[in-house]
Amino acid sequence: MSKHAALRLVDTRTLDRHQWLEVRNGGIGSSDAATAVGLNPYKSQLELWQEKTGRKPVEEAPPGQDDPRYWGTLLEPLVASAYQEHTGHRVRRLNAVLQHPSFPYMLANIDREVVGSPDVQILECKTAGEFGSRLWKDGVPEYVQLQVQHQLAVTGKPAADVAVLLCGQELRIHRIERDEEVISRLIVLEARFWEYVINDVEPPADGSESAARTLRSLYRGKDTVVDFSQDEALAATFTELVAINAALTRQEQHAERLKQTLQQAMGDASVARFGSHGEVIYRRSKDGTALDAKRLAADHPAIVAAYTVTRPGSRRFRINTEIKEITSC
Repeated sequence: MSKHAALRLVDTRTLDRHQWLEVRNGGIGSSDAATAVGLNPYKSQLELWQEKTGRKPVEEAPPGQDDPRYWGTLLEPLVASAYQEHTGHRVRRLNAVLQHPSFPYMLANIDREVVGSPDVQILECKTAGEFGSRLWKDGVPEYVQLQVQHQLAVTGKPAADVAVLLCGQELRIHRIERDEEVISRLIVLEARFWEYVINDVEPPADGSESAARTLRSLYRGKDTVVDFSQDEALAATFTELVAINAALTRQEQHAERLKQTLQQAMGDASVARFGSHGEVIYRRSKDGTALDAKRLAADHPAIVAAYTVTRPGSRRFRINTEIKEITSC
């Protein structure tokens, strides 16, 4: 078991939000750990790289009430207090960004330090609403486990408790013991990610919505052409994509035929049951209203002009396999 002590990189009591975010972007924090190794269901390596390299603007304002992070921060002291009451352990704020003594890119912010307990030394406080609580039904989600193992790696501590408040009314406490095998792997994979950052090289996209969103942000599009004819790897990627799209199209057409068969059999019925297999619900939604923009523009062009704003165009990814050979005159 590691016996090292973490370095106190900076006292957070002296930092405003902008300064704290700048310090955080100087390394991989515990909340970044799962993303850095490609195991965060909400954020891709590419998006994290965009943040760490300064390509994504630092959030000047703290999250609003429509952001789960707002409620997590607001409720954190209450979760910590409930943990103390439930366990009898005393906890206190650390008020510092910690740094691994051997791997300076590994940083950690600890929610609470558990005082005077030989069994556990760190408390991580979490909140989860109706949707998020589903991720906790089988215990601590993987991305949170990695966050805590990162904290244990930075601090050298043997164990941490995760206290999670589910749906605002149920407190659960999970013990996470230090796992040297997981920590060793984390160190290697995080080092690999940090190489992308310091060398200013993009990590590969992973197919997630986060990666797609980041690519749209990074590359707005220019009216230029690139020729990958001689790049065998990219040519193979293109060929595979064409084949998969064709297969998906066939599957979608088949699914639509099956769907229409059931719709035709149901007629005007809103529900069709298939015993223990399940059911189909096919109800008509309520009538709604829509603005007739064309008619409004024709009858009141000045009003439309006054309230018209320019919306930035988006890039459309389209495949064309019917390329005509260009012959010289």
